[in-house]
Amino acid sequence: MARIFNTWLAGFRDSIADYGYYIDFAKVHRNVDGIKVELNILNSLIGSKNIKEDFKALIKKYPEVLKCIPLLLAVRANEIYCQDENGGHLYQFDFGKYPPNSYAHYERYAYFMEHTGMFDLLENHIINNLVDYATGVETGLDSNGRKNRGGHLMENLVESFIKKAGFVKGVNYFKEMYIHQITDKWGIDLSAISNQGKMEKRFDFVVKTPTMIYGIETNFYGSGGSKLNETARSYKTLATEADTIDGFTFVWFTDGKGWTSARHNLEETFDVMDNIYSIKDLEAGIIAEVFK
Repeated sequence: MARIFNTWLAGFRDSIADYGYYIDFAKVHRNVDGIKVELNILNSLIGSKNIKEDFKALIKKYPEVLKCIPLLLAVRANEIYCQDENGGHLYQFDFGKYPPNSYAHYERYAYFMEHTGMFDLLENHIINNLVDYATGVETGLDSNGRKNRGGHLMENLVESFIKKAGFVKGVNYFKEMYIHQITDKWGIDLSAISNQGKMEKRFDFVVKTPTMIYGIETNFYGSGGSKLNETARSYKTLATEADTIDGFTFVWFTDGKGWTSARHNLEETFDVMDNIYSIKDLEAGIIAEVFK
């Protein structure tokens, strides 16, 4: 049955977020666990009536507590540069390399703690437990990783459907394969899609059945942009070139409301490409129908 482009496009999704997209809690807990002991030592400063002296005594006895201070300021680094009317200084928190070992050193770190507001946080009971506080900071920092996780979501989703259809990684489906690897493995001439070997294309997945090799691309566009038109055009070319190769089929899984702004280019590709599918198609069991 012929598919109607507008109906197909209307089924595209606003978002592709899975349950692990928002925060990677396993990573958050792992990072906090790595400095739990040091955080608990610093907890002894909470409510201190003489925090500056107590802090200096603490880092003299346990210099390793310094390594958890950047995280308390939501910084992913071992060095922090600060300056004010008294000058600037590069503070180093990698205690293995730079243990504080002089009166001036202790004074300097105390100055840092005071002027960044960390002393205020501790001595005035603004927080009750640094482990809980650090977990919150890590959670906030991890939200920055969403962009990276988002880039792999469509890939992960397609892979889950490939597995569900009974394909096994490394046996009859492969992740991230270059054209030359496909040629080396199965002896198929793919020069038509590699511009006679000049262009090294990499497919997100390759599925191998007894009669066919499928090169698969996946992407999801939640918002529009010039890249979508370029993607649609290049995949249209790829599909046309792939049609000339016996034993090879190009398959494209794409989705996302971003395509609404580039619908004309996508429709042109849709018109010439049989194997272009959406998440809705995946959910309807398209993989079992296509990969035979």
